[in-house]
Amino acid sequence: MSTQLDHDDLYIGGEFVEAASRERFTAINPATEEAVGSIPESNAEDVDRAAKAARAAFSTWSQTSGAERGDVLTRIADAFAERAQEIAALVARQNGAPHWWVTQNIRITEAIYRNGAKNAAKIVAEEVLPGGENGTVVRKEPLGVVAAIAPWNSPQALLSMKVAAALAAGCTLVIKPSPETSLDSYLLAEVCREAGVPAGVVNIITGGAETGAALVAHPEIDKVSFTGSTAAGRAIAISCAENFKALTAELGGKSAAVLLDDADIETFTASIAWRCLPFSGQVCHAITRVIVPRSRHDEIVEAIKTTLTALPYGDPSDPETLLGPLATAAQRARVEEYIRIGLEEGATLALGGGRPADFEKGYYVEPTIFTDVDPSMRIFTEEIFGPVLTVVAYDTEDEAVALHDATDFGLSGSVFSTDIAHATAFARRLGTGEVLINGKHGAPNVDLVRSFYKHSSIGGGMDLVPGYQLTKSIPRG
Repeated sequence: MSTQLDHDDLYIGGEFVEAASRERFTAINPATEEAVGSIPESNAEDVDRAAKAARAAFSTWSQTSGAERGDVLTRIADAFAERAQEIAALVARQNGAPHWWVTQNIRITEAIYRNGAKNAAKIVAEEVLPGGENGTVVRKEPLGVVAAIAPWNSPQALLSMKVAAALAAGCTLVIKPSPETSLDSYLLAEVCREAGVPAGVVNIITGGAETGAALVAHPEIDKVSFTGSTAAGRAIAISCAENFKALTAELGGKSAAVLLDDADIETFTASIAWRCLPFSGQVCHAITRVIVPRSRHDEIVEAIKTTLTALPYGDPSDPETLLGPLATAAQRARVEEYIRIGLEEGATLALGGGRPADFEKGYYVEPTIFTDVDPSMRIFTEEIFGPVLTVVAYDTEDEAVALHDATDFGLSGSVFSTDIAHATAFARRLGTGEVLINGKHGAPNVDLVRSFYKHSSIGGGMDLVPGYQLTKSIPRG
C-alpha cells in the first residue's frame, strides 16, 4: 500500500464534490518521512456548503425514529468491519502508530458504532410524566447540526464516539478530522455511502486550524464536539461562548501512576507499554508521571529502565513493535524541547533523551526517564505527549495525593497496590475522573459515564446521547 493518495474533493451532501479551496496539506509517513497523500485545506465556502447540507438533511433525519437510526448505525458498523484492515493500514501510514495500537482502535471503533445502534433503538422520543392536571409530555428532540473535530492519535475511534452519539440522537454532522489523518476519512465517507446514510446526514471536510475555526463559528452549527489539546479547546470554547453553542470537549492530560508501599513492581512494569507509553505517549490518558515511595525509588527506577530498554522499538509496521516514531516533525520538536527544559530545570536524565542512532529517517525519540523531579517543574505539570516519564518520590500518602493533584489536568490515573481495598480507598482521594487499579479498568463498558476533571474537559468530555438532545415539556391536555 505505497501509492500516494491525493484528493481534490470533499464529502458533502452524500457526494464527493470538488473543493472550492486550492490550498493543500500533505500527509507524511512519520516512519519514512515520505508523502502519503494530500488533501484540501477547506475554505469558508467549503465549510458553508457542508454546514448547509447538514442543515437541510436535519429536517428529515431528525424526524426518523430511534429504531430507524439504529438500523443505519448497524449498517455503518457492518460496512466499517468490511473495510477495517484497509482503514487501519492507512491510519498507520499517516500517524506512525504501531500495529497493536491501530488494530485495537479499529476494533473499538466498530464496537462503538454497534453500541450506538443499541442506544438509538432504546430512545423513547416522548413520555408522559406526573405534573399538572393531566400529566406533562416530555419530549427528547435532536439538538441540531454538530461539528465533530477529531485528533490524529486515534482518529477513527475518537470520531466514532461523536458520530454514534449524534446520529443516535437524530443530529446531522459536519466532520473535520485532523489534517495529519484525513486520508482515512475518505474511506469513512465510502462506508457511510455503502451503509445507506441519507445524503447530508454525514459530511466530511478537511483542513487545519483555520478550517476548524470557520466550522466552529458557522451559524448553522448548533454544537461542537472536540477532542484535542487544552489550548485548542480553550479557543473553541471562547468561540462557542460568543455564539451560545453547546460544546463537549475532551482535552489534555498529565496522568499519574501512584505506587503505594506494597505495590508489586512487576505488575507496574508490565503495564508500562500499554498505560504509560501507548503510541509512544501520544495519548491524552497516558500515565507519564510515576509517583513512588521514597524507600523504593531507586528500585523502581531501575525496573522502569530495564523495561523500557527491552520494549520492541522501531518500525511501526512490524507487528512486534510496541514503540514507534512520533506522529510529526513538529511533535518530535516539541518533545525534544521539553527534554531540554527538563535538563535546564535541574532534573536528572536517567535514560534516553535523544534520537536513536539506528534510524536515518523517521521522527523517533528515545524512551526517556527523568528523576530528581520537583513538582514545580514544567516536565511534571505540562503535557508533553511523547515517550517521556517523570519519577518523583513521596514520604506519606497525603504527599502522594498532593503530588498526583499538582497539575491542571484530571483525566486518568492509576493506583498500584497488592491491597485492592486500600488502593480503592486511596483512589477516592484523587482529583481525576478515571482511576485504574493496578493498571486495569473495571468491567468493559463503552457507556460508562465519568467526568474528566479540571482542564481535561469542557462539559464533562464524554460523547453520550443525552448531550445531543434537547428536552421539551408540554402540559398534557
